[in-house]
Amino acid sequence: MFEMTHRLKQLPPYLFARIDEIKQEEIRKGRKLIALGIGDPDLPTPEFVIRRLEVAARNPENHQYPSYWGMGEFRRAAARFMEKRFGVGVNPDTEVLSLIGSKEGIAHIPLAFVNPGEAALIPDPGYPVYHSATLFADGIPLPFRLKEENGFLPDFADLERLVKTGPRVKLLFLNYPNNPTGAVATREFFREVVAFARRHEIIVCHDNAYSELFFDGKAQPSFLEVPGAKDVGVEFHSLSKTFNMTGWRVGFVAGNPRVIAGLAKVKTNIDSGIFNACQEAGIEALDHYEPFCTELRSIYQKRRDILVPALRRAGLACHTPEATFYVWCKLAQGLKSEEFVLNLIRTKGIVSTPGTGFGAGGEGFVRFTLCSDAAVLKQVAEILSASI
Repeated sequence: MFEMTHRLKQLPPYLFARIDEIKQEEIRKGRKLIALGIGDPDLPTPEFVIRRLEVAARNPENHQYPSYWGMGEFRRAAARFMEKRFGVGVNPDTEVLSLIGSKEGIAHIPLAFVNPGEAALIPDPGYPVYHSATLFADGIPLPFRLKEENGFLPDFADLERLVKTGPRVKLLFLNYPNNPTGAVATREFFREVVAFARRHEIIVCHDNAYSELFFDGKAQPSFLEVPGAKDVGVEFHSLSKTFNMTGWRVGFVAGNPRVIAGLAKVKTNIDSGIFNACQEAGIEALDHYEPFCTELRSIYQKRRDILVPALRRAGLACHTPEATFYVWCKLAQGLKSEEFVLNLIRTKGIVSTPGTGFGAGGEGFVRFTLCSDAAVLKQVAEILSASI
């Protein structure tokens, strides 16, 4: 009787329904599961950020409708962060827009620039929102494979082929450091991206949510560091992972002023801005991101160095991530991702994420997170010592 739109019908089947069903079965049996599937930090939000929120929340002025663009001081703090961290200058008045979490901006940007029947280039495997957001704009997602042999970076020959043989491409979604693979990109790669985008008049949407979660002292670059990047695109940033603020929904996008204006126009017709008290807390976080981020990286690196060897001893081929809090593992030949994950829950009580949850290119891979403390990860290592 009440039929869903074609947009919803085009979404892939909910892969995790079966996984959730098996999880609930095990819980009903009295089993305590170890959750290494969801990328949600288990660590607390920094105390200095919470203190700023407490003060700001008591200000009656902060309980009115916030600005669509975001508080001027928040946008200036974002600009200061971009300058201090990456050496990138952005105008806070025209080149920075606050977001209710970076996911909100990523989900809305196709509505601003993709007409029905036009396309967006989508990494496969990749964050599922790139795909669904394009469909919601009546656009066509054009997946490009992130191949292991290419360091999980796109092959520009593949991108050229998609542009030349498919529908008009308006957007290119990229994400480095990468979810789910943990791969990183170089400035040289981003220079190629800029040249490609110029040739084809494509807007680059770089998702940099994991910029501060890097290891071994190898700080990762911003797409906007490359000359000409601001002419062709924008970069999304999130306070969720960097400051353990996933529930706060605070982020921003910076870059090309025309792209920023287009996204802002969508926002003014769909939502309001971030709660002002959260923006004030965000200012505190952005202005004092070190030494907190140094300690955060140290914790995740120690966790990485427990989990990766354990997974390898269990027979999984794992790349040691240089960034993010994900470990991307290749399964034995012929083993299916969902089959592996369901079996791991049943036999070991460990929850991970099948690679196919991120696209067809994720088949044969599985993702683990580092969002459990070292004691839990040592327990995982002991469980896996009997081999998977």
